[in-house]
Amino acid sequence: MKDTLFIKGGKPLNGKVRVSGAKNAGLVIMAASIMAEGETILDNLPRIRDVEVMIQILNEIGAQTRWNEDNSLSIIVDPSKIKTRTSYELAKRLRASNLFLGAMLGCSGEAVISMPGGCDIGSRPMDLHIKGLQALGAQTQIEHGYIYACANTPGGARVYLDFPSVGATENIIMMAARTPGTSIIENAAKEPEIVDLANYLNSMGARIRGAGTDVIKVEGAQKLTAGRYAIIPDRIEAGTYMISAAITGGEVLVENVIPTHLHPIIAKLQETGARVEENDQGIVVKAGPYIRPVDIKTLPYPGFPTDMQSQMMALLCISQGSSIIVENVFENRFQIVDELKRMGAKIKVEGHTAVVEGVSKLCGARVKATDLRAGAALVLGALVADGETEIDNAIHIFRGYENLTDKLISLGAEVK
Repeated sequence: MKDTLFIKGGKPLNGKVRVSGAKNAGLVIMAASIMAEGETILDNLPRIRDVEVMIQILNEIGAQTRWNEDNSLSIIVDPSKIKTRTSYELAKRLRASNLFLGAMLGCSGEAVISMPGGCDIGSRPMDLHIKGLQALGAQTQIEHGYIYACANTPGGARVYLDFPSVGATENIIMMAARTPGTSIIENAAKEPEIVDLANYLNSMGARIRGAGTDVIKVEGAQKLTAGRYAIIPDRIEAGTYMISAAITGGEVLVENVIPTHLHPIIAKLQETGARVEENDQGIVVKAGPYIRPVDIKTLPYPGFPTDMQSQMMALLCISQGSSIIVENVFENRFQIVDELKRMGAKIKVEGHTAVVEGVSKLCGARVKATDLRAGAALVLGALVADGETEIDNAIHIFRGYENLTDKLISLGAEVK
């Protein structure tokens, strides 16, 4: 039962909640920590299941890791005895395990990476990663579920990505940071987590310019020297709590945020009628008198994030009108639809498009989290539904939300 959430809905959420460190920035920076000489201290790291799995992978490949006794949200990584092979057993639990490919090639010139797992939200092939690393001089082959890679004579190169893939951009940056010469990544992903990775590597002596734009220039450095670095706040967690105020008719102050990272979410929330204000403490979201329908298209950053699409769908289920959601990033993001329908939602899906017709209320039901963000959407639906909702397979939610239950209870929710 520990992986089941029980939520009694109907209570407006009010108060303040502090956002944890960014899952997707923390995971790639943990992978990059093996490239440094000396001990790295990473602060503001969320204690979530994905981070715990990443720690297990680091330990398995020979790094010594431990939570910092002086700060429960920071870990210390000593990569002095790194091996260059990840196992299937751990890699299948975490998509971000593939980020060791670029990190290992950068620091050791070789890597054996198990094909990664993670949420079943659609096709996430490794083609773009491999194409980019090959341009920098890596030889690769895939056999028996593993990617074998080595780089005997790596060199800087120009890489054009057919799609601005976040993971491919990160893997190429990491290898290029230690590859002789100048590398240029065109049509690079612009997400804040990539900027955080570049800032982290630069703090250790890398020379990366243009992160956050579609052209990133990397001049290879001979070595990287470990230091201390704080992870940015999680924009998706922040967005989820912002929607929790709007959907329940409450008012919530979301603390520890970088507002510019949230502008696409703020804009859509304001369209629904919610009042959103930035102040010195963070972002305050106050529910409007009713929820207006809006249309959404997910796009790579700075477009509306695919990781917030399911949560917005939950909000639009009780809007006064019809909304259209177009999913342009992951084709399986609409697995949430059948679960929301069990709660009384009216949603019709055709291909990459969902038409959400607002209903007057949702009703508690037994539902199942199919992936991390779908689970978060079910939590939001449950918070506003009549009666009790039982969310099975909640292990997905705990992969990405630190202290979710405690944070919701502090806002007045009835959760166990």
